[in-house]
Amino acid sequence: DLREVVRPLREPGYREALRRKVERARKRRLRLQRRKQEAKAAKEEEAARAAEREAKIDQWRAKCIQEVEEKNRERELKAAADSVLSEVRKKQADTKRMVDILHALEKLRKLRKEAAARKGVCPPPSADEAFENQVESLKTLLKNRTELYEAEERALRVMLEGEQEEERKREMEKKQKKEREKLLQQKLEIDSKLFGDPDEFPLAHLLQPFREYYLQAEHSVAALIQIRHEWDQYLVPADHPEGSCIPPGWVLPTLPTNDTWATAVR
Repeated sequence: DLREVVRPLREPGYREALRRKVERARKRRLRLQRRKQEAKAAKEEEAARAAEREAKIDQWRAKCIQEVEEKNRERELKAAADSVLSEVRKKQADTKRMVDILHALEKLRKLRKEAAARKGVCPPPSADEAFENQVESLKTLLKNRTELYEAEERALRVMLEGEQEEERKREMEKKQKKEREKLLQQKLEIDSKLFGDPDEFPLAHLLQPFREYYLQAEHSVAALIQIRHEWDQYLVPADHPEGSCIPPGWVLPTLPTNDTWATAVR
């Protein structure tokens, strides 16, 4: 039985076949392990992207909620101020109506007094004095109320104007922030075209010294003066046939003219 078992081992080529079989099994295990690792890495990457998306969505949702709450607070404050202003105007209208009634009473008493005088009936001076005192007291009271309501109206108008100014200021700040973000994005795109993608070319990359050279004017006044001096040497009039004005920003490179140059750029 043992001789039958070991007989295939003595056949020519068996060891090579066995070695190939073992090698195939080893490669298969490695391939399966690599696929498993790739699947795990892809799953982790997808989970990271999902978490990043969720974080951005949460941030965007929080921003929207905050904006809605601010608008609601502004609307409620404006509604309350309008309500109070409407109430003040109503009080002013009531005060004006009372003043008109008081003037009508004075006119009515004067007419009745003249009618009584034509009939020979004259009221005593004390009655005239009491009526005038009462009228003056009411006029003073109404005047004080009118001044108080006018002061309240002015204060409310100032508050409403302040709120409107704050709202205009916030809108202006939002607009300026969007403009800054747009300019920053344009700058990043230009820098990426000039110096490469920052993710692909980190700070320790070989191109970093060139980047520092071209951006030295942003960090050094002396370098800015030197570079400007070198530029000023080539200043010419706008209509000069052999020159042109200094460009306001970076001069972006043109697209590759052939495949060889394109491979060098990539």
